[in-house]
Amino acid sequence: MNTTVLVPAAGIGRRMKAAVNKQYLQLGGRPILARTLELFERHPAIGSIYPIVPVDEISFFEEQILPDCSLTKLGAIVPGGRERQDSVRNGLQQLQLSGIKPDAVVMVHDGVRPLFDPGLISALIDTAVLKGGAVVGVPVKDTIKEVENEQIVATPQRQRMWQVQTPQVFRFELLFRAYQKAAEDDFRGTDDASLVERLGARIVMIEGDYRNLKITTPEDLLIAEALLADRDKS
Repeated sequence: MNTTVLVPAAGIGRRMKAAVNKQYLQLGGRPILARTLELFERHPAIGSIYPIVPVDEISFFEEQILPDCSLTKLGAIVPGGRERQDSVRNGLQQLQLSGIKPDAVVMVHDGVRPLFDPGLISALIDTAVLKGGAVVGVPVKDTIKEVENEQIVATPQRQRMWQVQTPQVFRFELLFRAYQKAAEDDFRGTDDASLVERLGARIVMIEGDYRNLKITTPEDLLIAEALLADRDKS
């Protein structure tokens, strides 16, 4: 099965406090986004890849990032939206225009998660085909507190808490319908799964890797450099 990947990378990254947007920063001498895109370029189950970048940075992406990763599976470069949810919706609309089948599988992966283990791609796709949706995540290590007005109001059972990551994988029809419903209700979710959950659909959690961090702050970049160096040594 040829799976389509949407890679939202239209964020500004204010917390990074860098001269360029975080997805273009160097990791091990190469742009973060280029490394992320290559994770899917090499996998045989992936048919096409749709990077989603800020509309005013499309030329920069074409000139500075694409040559670094030589994508042969590039579907189209999608203009990003104001927020991540808007960007993914733009990507889904592009897929609809391209004539994607309703039962096709779509994978969404953050452009600033370059250390994801592509060995999990097949399991995610197979689960999405059977169940409708699958996400990758890891059990939380710390105790979680629910806080309101600086006061602790609840302590959820840690055994039930997971830290969700990407990729998140769904049948196209299900994900598209979830995004349509969210737009109609003016609902803003924190990830793709939160939109699909509102439809009552079943989503399976697949255990991933703590190294699959989202590079958001300068500290994240330092950790990613160390993890990349360790991976390259092994």
